[in-house]
Amino acid sequence: MSPPPGDPHPAVLGLGLAALGRPGYINLGHCEDTANGRSIEAMRERAFAVLDAAWSAGVRYYDTARSYGRGEAFLGDWLQSRSIPADAVTVASKWGYTYTADWRIDAEQHEVKDHSLPVLQRQWQETWSNLGGYLDLYQIHSATLDSGILDDSAVHTELARLKTAGIRIGLTLSGPQQGQVLEQALAVQVEGVHLFDAVQATWNLLEPSVGPALEAAHREGLGVILKEAVANGRLTERNQETAFRQRRRQLETLALRFNASLDALALAAALARPWASVVLSGAATEAQLQSNLRAAAIPWDHEAEALIETLAEAPYAYWQTRGQLAWN
Repeated sequence: MSPPPGDPHPAVLGLGLAALGRPGYINLGHCEDTANGRSIEAMRERAFAVLDAAWSAGVRYYDTARSYGRGEAFLGDWLQSRSIPADAVTVASKWGYTYTADWRIDAEQHEVKDHSLPVLQRQWQETWSNLGGYLDLYQIHSATLDSGILDDSAVHTELARLKTAGIRIGLTLSGPQQGQVLEQALAVQVEGVHLFDAVQATWNLLEPSVGPALEAAHREGLGVILKEAVANGRLTERNQETAFRQRRRQLETLALRFNASLDALALAAALARPWASVVLSGAATEAQLQSNLRAAAIPWDHEAEALIETLAEAPYAYWQTRGQLAWN
């Protein structure tokens, strides 16, 4: 079993289903990954193939969300069809976004955010229907200062109720204020008990600013899960941004020394964080997964670590660029 959030290090690779559960996503080149079929059945077959490959490679942590199209349903069906025992895996999902694209790539809106109590209650029932006894961690999807979620005592009470029933409670972060949101989240208590057991945040070579806050959360006993380690494809060979050329050359030089691909290098950097429990691969194909898995063998060292400061973008610039990525 993959160590659940909060367990001792080193960090392990997990698999996120953001690009596997719906036909459109903002990863660079996602349209190429789904070129051989975007029907529900085709996507289900692809998801099962990647999940099978991940299981065979020893991956035991799986992350999905209500807004990942049919991600929860695919994962639940795969776990049951393979007769995988619940105690052999760690499964996390999220609530707070509703998928609205209706399986279309050109949808005007792909998901709608709502952190209200009625949405939690509805989505919890949907999640339980899909994942049942497999679910270990239930997370607020993209908690932000302006969503009001950190001040909603009714939602906190409901989440605390789930926690007493054995479900660990977490939150995921997004945007340039990740650190501030996490600082406030660490103070949330219900009847004197801290609410959150884990945090999932974006950390990568281009956007490492939340690192100190995550380290503090780790010291407080929270499990730390890192997402978007390849920056939605911007830290892969697919990134042709003119402004990225110099940094790409730096990455390619380091990758050559390690005989590694850029994506594996980026994931290795995340795995090297001493306060991380799990680093998510967002692979959409078996080939991507196999490339990602090679990260575990890269001996990240002081020379590699020194590159982080030279590669990092200003947080607001990074999130502005991410916000402009097209669904494809």
